Amino acid sequence: MLRLGIIGTNWITKSFVEAGRESGYFKLTAVYSRQLAKAQEFGQPYQVKDFFDDLDAFWASDSYDVVYIASPNSLHFSQAKAALIAGKHTIVEKPVCINPTQMAELLDILSQHPEQFLFEAARHTHEENYLIVKDEVAKLPEIQGANLTYMKYSSRYDAYLEGKNPNIFSPKFAGGALQDLGVYMVHCAVGWFGKPQAASYFPTKLANGIDAKGVAILTYRDFTVTLNIGKTANSYLPGEIYGLKDTIWMDNAADLERIELRTPTGIFNLGEASSENKLLAEARDFGEVLTNPTTYENRQKAKAWLDQTVAVNQVMYQLRQSSDLYFEGEN
Repeated sequence: MLRLGIIGTNWITKSFVEAGRESGYFKLTAVYSRQLAKAQEFGQPYQVKDFFDDLDAFWASDSYDVVYIASPNSLHFSQAKAALIAGKHTIVEKPVCINPTQMAELLDILSQHPEQFLFEAARHTHEENYLIVKDEVAKLPEIQGANLTYMKYSSRYDAYLEGKNPNIFSPKFAGGALQDLGVYMVHCAVGWFGKPQAASYFPTKLANGIDAKGVAILTYRDFTVTLNIGKTANSYLPGEIYGLKDTIWMDNAADLERIELRTPTGIFNLGEASSENKLLAEARDFGEVLTNPTTYENRQKAKAWLDQTVAVNQVMYQLRQSSDLYFEGEN
């Protein structure tokens, strides 16, 4: 059983803790929060005994082996860096960091600690339906492009409209639609079609400069992929990948509850039923690698996941550069 430490006491952290327990691989043993009372409130139902409100003490603790980081986006890099230096296997909620310079530094640290693993928790890329789409794309004799949509109205947008400054809509915390929801779509594009030759983003920005929604266009040699993303409106458009006469249809490229192959002769269901906990697939994958870290198959899996994370990081940065979208403190 892997001993798990966590940073953050929000809903997604709880989901990962529950998924880790359901997978049979993880047991929560340490909780960090800026407020000790919050850490205790979160951890006590899991019989946790080690609570921290000091990060240095948390990194120095030997009460856990794997850390799951679910803090605001702008803190991911510094915390992942500290975790790797402290000798911890590191799982970071997407995005693992915000630009290629940060990514290069993490990779350099990782090269000095080859026994450790760094995983980006892009949960949908571990789900069966994502992999089914990947296999179906590979079967297409020709790809003519795709349209993928992920737009969900954020409850935190109400707070923004009230004059507050929630993290997810703040340039200080590397928020915005691209960083929060767009990263799902970029993972889909890179995972299914490879890294694009060019990437452009056309955002609708709020008064503070953060992107509320936008359209990204990824250019490949023979086709383009359009990504529609947003946190200030709801969209019910499906996702589509175009072959010749055949189209891969999906209800939502991030949630992937339904997948169909639509042809001139009929519609064929491809999808599998999803787990109730959306983070279960990634918990199982990470747990399997961490408990069997020396097998060739697991080393290759981990390398493929990290290679995709690096490529997605580069594309995300290209998209932001194309639209002059930068975060506080970023050179």
